[in-house]
Amino acid sequence: MSESNTVERRVTLASPEETHRLGVRLGELLEPGDFVGLIGDLGAGKTHLVRGVAEGARVPRSEVASPTFAIVYPYSGRIPLYHADLYRLTGYDDLYATGFMDLVGGEGAVLVEWLDRVPEAAPREHLRLTLAHAGEDSRTLEALAFGARASTLLTAWLP
Repeated sequence: MSESNTVERRVTLASPEETHRLGVRLGELLEPGDFVGLIGDLGAGKTHLVRGVAEGARVPRSEVASPTFAIVYPYSGRIPLYHADLYRLTGYDDLYATGFMDLVGGEGAVLVEWLDRVPEAAPREHLRLTLAHAGEDSRTLEALAFGARASTLLTAWLP
């Protein structure tokens, strides 16, 4: 995809609470068919962000769990939200066998942690978020939007 089809934003997050609040805002904006891939080392803040997204999508807090062992965890909120964790997968064939690809572009939004493990899981149009340590509690968030809908989502989320 050419550079003209991407939008990029970079922000510094001072605390886990700020990461969570940013996730809430993203969750309020998600629509069916949206795909958000998260990349970052252990402890970079992916789960804080996902919990915020789920809250913003009005998923009951008691439903939000880490899908590390289930691979994909469905949530019911304002829209269906599918939370996947690809950490334990060895490649695309493992993911395909889970039925995950049937969820992409469907009735809900899809959040994928560890997208870098199986990058081909991302559809052509998606939002890619990379979180990195920038201090004890602070993180940097680099957001790349690929495609029209992802660009609209990113510019509404991080103007």
